[in-house]
Amino acid sequence: MNADVTLLDSRYAWMRLCVSLAIAMVGNVGMWSIIVVMPAIQAEFAVDRATASMPYTLTMVGFALGNLVIGRVVDRFGVTAALIGAALLIGISTALASLSPSVPILSGMQFLVGFGTAASFGPLIADVSLWFLKRRGIAVAITASGNYLSGAIWPVILAGILSSQGWRAVYLVLAIVTVASVIPLALLLRRRLPLAARAHADSLSLARAGSTGLSPRTLALLLGLAGVGCCVAMSMPQVHIVSYCVDLGYGPAVGSQMLSLMLLGGVGSRLVSGLLADRLGGVRTLLIGSALQCLALFLYLPSGGLTSLYVVSLVFGLAQGGIVPSYAVIVREYMPSAEAGRRVGFVMMATIAGMALGGWMSGWIYDLTGSYYMAFLNGIAWNFLNIGIMVLILIRTRMRNPLPA
Repeated sequence: MNADVTLLDSRYAWMRLCVSLAIAMVGNVGMWSIIVVMPAIQAEFAVDRATASMPYTLTMVGFALGNLVIGRVVDRFGVTAALIGAALLIGISTALASLSPSVPILSGMQFLVGFGTAASFGPLIADVSLWFLKRRGIAVAITASGNYLSGAIWPVILAGILSSQGWRAVYLVLAIVTVASVIPLALLLRRRLPLAARAHADSLSLARAGSTGLSPRTLALLLGLAGVGCCVAMSMPQVHIVSYCVDLGYGPAVGSQMLSLMLLGGVGSRLVSGLLADRLGGVRTLLIGSALQCLALFLYLPSGGLTSLYVVSLVFGLAQGGIVPSYAVIVREYMPSAEAGRRVGFVMMATIAGMALGGWMSGWIYDLTGSYYMAFLNGIAWNFLNIGIMVLILIRTRMRNPLPA
């Protein structure tokens, strides 16, 4: 076997995976910090819930565009250059955000924070996926878990800084930590995968792509639409759980704990989904996760007590954590490595657009109705869109030319 091909699933590949996980745990904090400080921002600027949600929405818009643009940068220049540029952008934007005199200015800075944060999600996942073949599912899941580990660890830490020094101090801490951590780690990822190893993996992707009868562009568009649907649903608990707990009288600290519990459950879910993807394939794994997420959203409707909310938040995390990484697995199963950054970036952009839309939409529904009940129902409806598209892809694959996962 060609020595270059043996780099796939090698010890070096696992070392890169560990470094990528560490980067993701720090680099993704920008999308979670705004959730923690949202109640404080609403109180300081005396705005309604929908307006207070706008910095998060702009964060996710930047995050979405960043996945697409930075994914192309990774395809052309490698992941190290992309990560270093992103870390500098996050550091500068977060520091400037701490000086914001109004919600619109804060939202603009959060857009830049989100754009830079994207480098530690879709583009990083795409890079890791290049180095694995047999264990691609679990490798992608581990890298994607960095996003949730970031959300599980940092909100608890930031809640302490928030209560003692305010939300502006939170942003200054994040600016320093991001630059000091991400840049040195990114330098460890300078090596590029040889062309022989890429060609070996691509031969299998082309065979799978033919089994659907769909062009790569059409399949990517379907995956993008499915990603919007699942993440509008996903955003309701993730974005508004802290505010929901404040409304119920439990306070922001309890909400931060529930968010951390939810995301820790999501880490477990992502790892299990990665193992399943290596056996069942990405489409089946995504369909299972989507169905479980829908069930978990239904469980929120009758829950209002403190204990029940903790339990349901954990159940929700365990249900939905593996959904987004499964999209990256599907892309790599059906599309060539030369397009990995671009295609994964596009689909991740769609999922994040769904999070942004759902985060704003839930706040808007809350302002109209005075509660989150209808917002949960809205999420459930969007979830069914995602399930329908996955069923369609699975049926077409089975009807035309069923292949083993």
